[in-house]
Amino acid sequence: MNDRNDLDRIWDIVENVGVCMLTTQFADGLRARPLEARPDRAAGLIYFVTDRRSAKDEEIETRPDVGLVFIDSSDKAYLSITGRALVVCDADKTEAMWRKTDEVWWPGGPADPNVCLLRIEPFIGELWDGPASAVATIFEFAKARLTGEKPNLGENRKVTAKMQTR
Repeated sequence: MNDRNDLDRIWDIVENVGVCMLTTQFADGLRARPLEARPDRAAGLIYFVTDRRSAKDEEIETRPDVGLVFIDSSDKAYLSITGRALVVCDADKTEAMWRKTDEVWWPGGPADPNVCLLRIEPFIGELWDGPASAVATIFEFAKARLTGEKPNLGENRKVTAKMQTR
């Protein structure tokens, strides 16, 4: 694949998977939590709607380098993104990123005073793509147990792509 195809594949995963693990840094180490990504492919940014009162906002303001992990188990794709986060308090942008399901957490809608955005500027995307379907994997592992040979799961590929748009 070429760089453009690799980047397209990375953005496709971000858009299709949706929920990822966001890892932040704090005084005692690393902390990960699931969040729903709001990708803006054209701008090369990933947003998350979040709460101003959360620890992650303080952690990001202190140490803005973060990690994102997206897993598409049906497609055997594993994506890790390293980037820089920024807490954004912009009512118009929050409204643009808002989804009806967000009202479960913030009944006041995008104007709720506790709502803000995390904006992630991705730097590096590392993608592990595996070709084997679940059925093929089970078959190959069963065959390997019987024959003592290594399972043939096809070729895996690892892609590292710079994601900066500037």
